[in-house]
Amino acid sequence: MPELGCYLMAGAAADPAEVTSEARRADELGFGTAFVSERFGVKDAIALSAAAIASTERIEIATAATNHSTRHPLVTAGAAMTLHRMSRGRFTLGLGRGVEAVFDLAGIPRITTAQMEDFAGVMRRLWHGGMVAGHDGPAGSWPLLHLSNPGAGASFDDDIPMLLVAFGPNSLALGGRCFDAVVLHTFFTDETTARAVERVRRAATEAGRDPDSVKVWSCYATIGDHLPEEDRLRKTVGRMATYLQGYGDLLVRTNGWDPALLERFRADATVGGFLSAIDATATVEQLQAIAAVVPEEWLTAAATGSPRECAAAVTRQFDLGVDGVIMHGCTPTELEPVVVEYRRSAV
Repeated sequence: MPELGCYLMAGAAADPAEVTSEARRADELGFGTAFVSERFGVKDAIALSAAAIASTERIEIATAATNHSTRHPLVTAGAAMTLHRMSRGRFTLGLGRGVEAVFDLAGIPRITTAQMEDFAGVMRRLWHGGMVAGHDGPAGSWPLLHLSNPGAGASFDDDIPMLLVAFGPNSLALGGRCFDAVVLHTFFTDETTARAVERVRRAATEAGRDPDSVKVWSCYATIGDHLPEEDRLRKTVGRMATYLQGYGDLLVRTNGWDPALLERFRADATVGGFLSAIDATATVEQLQAIAAVVPEEWLTAAATGSPRECAAAVTRQFDLGVDGVIMHGCTPTELEPVVVEYRRSAV
């Protein structure tokens, strides 16, 4: 099922060793791509991708996403080349803007659209054996960049796919203009998803590319009621609350939601007591309190209910123009009942 994806180590995962069993399970269930997100701690996207690749034989592995500014370009280019060849072409390097609040606290400069476009060009030149000399662009200035030859008489000339995790209109347009795939954000309404797809396709066409050559993934929270209630609460209310912590204004503006409800959320005493990600640290009692200030309507942009109802909701995402659906928020094992129903309905 190349049109289906899932995340490995979804959310605030504590044990990185689990990535190997999750990757194998995703491969066995028939997912086309397994995505690896990144948090500063025990979720380094490159390390997890290597473990996932070494544990599987068929499934594609993609970072969704890491940030171009947290590693030197030679480190990123070399890591991607290593994973690409190690996997025999199953690896995709996915980039994103990151969370500005986290970057500000860590002293990492905020990422711009121009930087990501410049960086993508640098990566492709290096992967095709080029030498980047005297580069001075939005992504940075480097006297000389060149990947070491892989062996006597050998050289690099590799096509490594790149994807962009896109949110706002500028990022969506960039994805259509020069990336191979775009991953949309979780909890996008149907209207927002359709509009985002159109933005990507139009940008690709304006850049002289085949719009169908850019794969657009819906990142669709899939939280079935076969899961324990506590888990569902953390994966819906907890995850939404964490997004509202990090970039609530952007999510609310993008979906056309009422900003007054975001202010009500921020003014809540329980919410205000968190300095870290809510989905990672909140107790069940705290999540229940936070649920009162997360509008129920905002949580409907997800697949919920029985596994059959979740599978039907996933299928409807394709009517919005996306090429693939990432069942987001659960492990492959947790998603198995939904996958079974999806496969049954597709026959």
